[in-house]
Amino acid sequence: MNVLMMSISQKVPMIKAIKRALQRAHPGAILYGADSSADCIGRYWVDMFWQCPSLNQLSVNDLILYCHKQNISVIFPSRDGELAYFAEHQHLLNESGIKVMISEAEAVQLCLDKLYFYKVLRKQGYPVIPTFTSLEELILPSPNHSGSFVVKERLGAGSVGAGIGVQAKDALRIAENMKSPVFQPFTAGAEYSIDLYLNRSSFPQGAIARKRNRIVNGESQITTTTRYPELEKLCKEIASKYNLRGHVMFQVIVDEKNSPHIIECNCRFGGASTLAVAMGLDSFFWFYKESTGASLREFPFQRGEKEMMLIRHAEDLIL
Repeated sequence: MNVLMMSISQKVPMIKAIKRALQRAHPGAILYGADSSADCIGRYWVDMFWQCPSLNQLSVNDLILYCHKQNISVIFPSRDGELAYFAEHQHLLNESGIKVMISEAEAVQLCLDKLYFYKVLRKQGYPVIPTFTSLEELILPSPNHSGSFVVKERLGAGSVGAGIGVQAKDALRIAENMKSPVFQPFTAGAEYSIDLYLNRSSFPQGAIARKRNRIVNGESQITTTTRYPELEKLCKEIASKYNLRGHVMFQVIVDEKNSPHIIECNCRFGGASTLAVAMGLDSFFWFYKESTGASLREFPFQRGEKEMMLIRHAEDLIL
């Protein structure tokens, strides 16, 4: 029952969280880390390193062969660019005795495509940020709009390279350097991440809301947990309705009137999601147990009583 984490890059906090879960679930399990770069930083924290081909050169049969040789039965994806690959091949992997913490392909596509996400959730009446492929579509309903805008890539999660809170002319200029830009109205307010774990039946095992106090390159550098049952309930409902599974994370803005505006849902473990694990959202342990056939009724969610803060910072490792 060894484990493979994909695209380890420099995701040391995630590696450490998986290792702690394995030490509790199966002390003898080996954590393999895969990355296409031979000199990635994460290789110094995993038990075994695999310099794997890029996914567009890695056939699922070769992946299965590697996993069988190394007795790997669990895979944790960690990067947006690999989610569609694992969603597409998860059933073949499952038939080969390899469980992947991933949702079904349709649910993954819903999360990766911001325009599709908006259209689907809007039809169901959820408070999702309006999203359009052109600035004109956004402005025309309100011709006297004098506010600012957000422009970002349509596909994938996160806001790296996005223009946030910019004027119309700047939004158009930024969009020229994007593959498939989408435009949204800029909404001021407090930003929250809601981490959830959904079991193999898409039932929410638990949720943790955290405020994003400081954001750098689209990720929380400082984030603080908070009790926000209304947001947690909303995100649980959506995640379960659209058959998400494993660890997922919603990004939400709450405006000055305390109204939520859903930005997106990332169907993977987030950069600061280790804070949710520390608060009792035992995602890696739960998935490992589910992969052995165990019921999570034996491992209920127990939220930490004291709120916590996470501060991401650089740290040296001297060997």
